[in-house]
Amino acid sequence: MRQLLASARHDLSLEPRQAYAGSRIERAAFYRGDAAALAAMTADDRARFYLIVGELAVLNKRGEELDPLFSPADARAFGAAREIVFLGLMNEAPRFGASLDPDLAEPLKARDDLELIDLRTIAVRAVVAPEHVPPLAETKAMLGWHARHRFCPNCGAVTELAQAGWRRDCPSCKTEHFPRTDPVVIMLAIAGERCVLGRSPRFPKTMWSCLAGFAEPGESIEEAVRREVQEEVGLTCAWVKYFASQPWPFPSSLMIGCHAEALTEKIVIDHSEIEEARWFDREELKLMLTRKHPQGLTAPPAIAIAHHIIRAFVENGGDVLA
Repeated sequence: MRQLLASARHDLSLEPRQAYAGSRIERAAFYRGDAAALAAMTADDRARFYLIVGELAVLNKRGEELDPLFSPADARAFGAAREIVFLGLMNEAPRFGASLDPDLAEPLKARDDLELIDLRTIAVRAVVAPEHVPPLAETKAMLGWHARHRFCPNCGAVTELAQAGWRRDCPSCKTEHFPRTDPVVIMLAIAGERCVLGRSPRFPKTMWSCLAGFAEPGESIEEAVRREVQEEVGLTCAWVKYFASQPWPFPSSLMIGCHAEALTEKIVIDHSEIEEARWFDREELKLMLTRKHPQGLTAPPAIAIAHHIIRAFVENGGDVLA
């Protein structure tokens, strides 16, 4: 996707910066079952922890900068972690994610040397170095999965953490449970020089974005795109072209970005899904991306894959379906 954006001719003011993707972590999965190696890595002077309390990341205040990394000793000083996950290696240094007791949230917020911030704000405001945003997303998604899967869905017994946090085992029925990622299709339906955007009631008042929805069991990406467009705005789509994907840790989704060829024009809105939908031409989209629209309409920020799906259409037109 970066090559596509870099090669296109444009004068848009916003630089591409999709959040949560592009991790520099080497996951080193072969260490997950090696207890001795993991113990050695937690004692390694280079080891660092990302810490999550509830829905918030814990950050060190270092002058004007915020640092999400904690040494093993500093991490232990917060008390026993609820779960610890081995994230992998960054520049050969071990990286771990740990969840703190949610009751610590308010005391930690009162400390002058710490800042507690949610992942959306971290990405939007770029409050930490870009290399830390993907592993923070990995940490939050994994620890959120553990918080929601403490009991075996097969027999109801309490499950136990295994494989350095990448599995939970049931000691009763012996079922092994693995982290899940929910696939979400997010697409731009295109007809010639126009495309359809919609508005959710949850959006800021001026923002319009791509249509999106969860893929269902037994459904391909293409089928999910066509079904969601049909359900939300009543349009029939034919050709579907994959664009890019984005991890989305709210709580643990994978956004699968596509462009789709719309065969019909009449919009019929499902108000249980979206609030509004309409056609936009490329010039109007450009004004929205650059925050110059005369009515103040906007597209999603550059941290979201929707921004890049729209931007690619503005810059390349129907070639995005080629």
